[in-house]
Amino acid sequence: MYAVIKTGGKQYRVSAGDKLNVETLPVEAGGEVRFDQVLMLAEGENIDVGAPYVDGARVTAKVIEHGRGDKIRIVKFKRRKHYRRTMGHRQNYTRVEITGVQRG
Repeated sequence: MYAVIKTGGKQYRVSAGDKLNVETLPVEAGGEVRFDQVLMLAEGENIDVGAPYVDGARVTAKVIEHGRGDKIRIVKFKRRKHYRRTMGHRQNYTRVEITGVQRG
């Protein structure tokens, strides 16, 4: 069984046992989090598509850790104008492990 959930403005295809990085969640490491915005739920040939969410479906996960991603470089450059700007960015994330997918 797998589900498509929405969190942090992004969509993820998850099933029990998956580990993924999502946008930062306000939960301590080791805590439990529940995703109620389930867009689709599939079990074999049986597929439920929500409008926009599947009623009663939920996905539970355990927070493993909080961290920061790799640094990316942002470079602005205009030729022949002596204009150069460099900036870096590291995005915060929360690593979660999916513990269960329930149908409502």
